[in-house]
Amino acid sequence: MSRFLLLDVGAGTLDILYFDSETGIHYKAVVRSPVLCAAEQAQNISGDILVTGVEMGGGALLEVLSRHAPKARVILSASAAMTLSHDLERLKRAGLAVVDDLQAAEYAASGEFSVLELSDLPRKRLEALVTGFGVPFEFDIVGVCAQDHGVASQGKSHLDFRHEIMKAALEQKPSPEALLYEKKSIPSYLNRLRSAADTASKLPCREVYVMDSGMAAILGASMDFQLRGRNKFIVLDIATSHTVCAAIEGTRIAGIVEYHTRDLGLEKLESLLVDLADGKLLHQRVLSEGGHGAYLRKASGFEAIELIVATGPKRRLIENSKLPVVYGAPLGDNMMTGTTGLLEAIRRRKGLSFSLFL
Repeated sequence: MSRFLLLDVGAGTLDILYFDSETGIHYKAVVRSPVLCAAEQAQNISGDILVTGVEMGGGALLEVLSRHAPKARVILSASAAMTLSHDLERLKRAGLAVVDDLQAAEYAASGEFSVLELSDLPRKRLEALVTGFGVPFEFDIVGVCAQDHGVASQGKSHLDFRHEIMKAALEQKPSPEALLYEKKSIPSYLNRLRSAADTASKLPCREVYVMDSGMAAILGASMDFQLRGRNKFIVLDIATSHTVCAAIEGTRIAGIVEYHTRDLGLEKLESLLVDLADGKLLHQRVLSEGGHGAYLRKASGFEAIELIVATGPKRRLIENSKLPVVYGAPLGDNMMTGTTGLLEAIRRRKGLSFSLFL
């Protein structure tokens, strides 16, 4: 078992890592995210649109389709509609029609619509990218990470629900790989990850794993060579859409906090890092301040923190920090934070012996 394909599906980019554990050779690519490609494709359609496929990251797609609705018909299959919102009334208010998958197939066969098929893992594009590495499109394991808020019960905030998912997993095992799932064990409420796993299982591979992208980024950042031998540290991944920070002791998470990147400035981010390590962050307080959520298991104490490693495409946000911050590059590449974390989570879960420290 040696050939791994790791995919980090983000709001801005799709990060791809091919890793051969027998030789240590790895190839990588960073390309436009599937949702940006889908939004651009929708924007270039002038007539009626039929949206099919499976749930994926929605991003800017809802805005594009809502602007198109007054000019032409926009019809969504029930499976694809979950990409835009789990609240179908919201879609109707935006002028979008939702039909069952069978009726959507009939519309597609009519030839009256331009068909936009949604997927976090578009097969044709993915195969072209990977074969461009010069390797066969065949794998022992495919791993995918993406952010999935889950399908919350009526009346519950999707942010609170995401917090509950993470808290339950981390209290059982306070390590990032607790949020890694083998295809058959994905909880039913994680619709997006289930869709990604179903799509990945159609690729030529033996096993499929999926993981929350925030947890993958935390684990990947902790694999930076500058942290080798360190015991108490903070890692943060400042990504296009979300920023995730974690205080870590050894391999165990002491606490995490998550924000929308657009809502953070340097001063706010610095205060979050200090309060995270000191155990002063509460989930409800973070929500009330406009944050995404927080989980605290124990206080490491900021004075005990040996180093802070920052990764992610927006990490320039912390460029002028007065805190002891260094830039990380797991597997030698800042943009491979999520894929490296995903690979390390699979390695730990399966008890494999290769090392990702460089």
